[in-house]
Amino acid sequence: MNCTDLLSHLSDYFDEQLSPRLLDEIRTHTAGCQHCKVVLDTTHQTIEVYKGNEIYEVSDELRERLHTAIMSKCLAKK
Repeated sequence: MNCTDLLSHLSDYFDEQLSPRLLDEIRTHTAGCQHCKVVLDTTHQTIEVYKGNEIYEVSDELRERLHTAIMSKCLAKK
């Protein structure tokens, strides 16, 4: 297992769709690779943050204002 291999299995890791052998390889790799450990930890934290949030409805007026502001910023960068 190397860093590229770990990244290619990231979705399956978080979906708990890995074989025991692959899971063991990832655990062994992250025990010795701080970069991949950080990737797993921050991805896990991000998932947890989004899991706990509710979906908020916004008014059409606010949606339009946000869209206009974002498009204005994007066009200004060109």
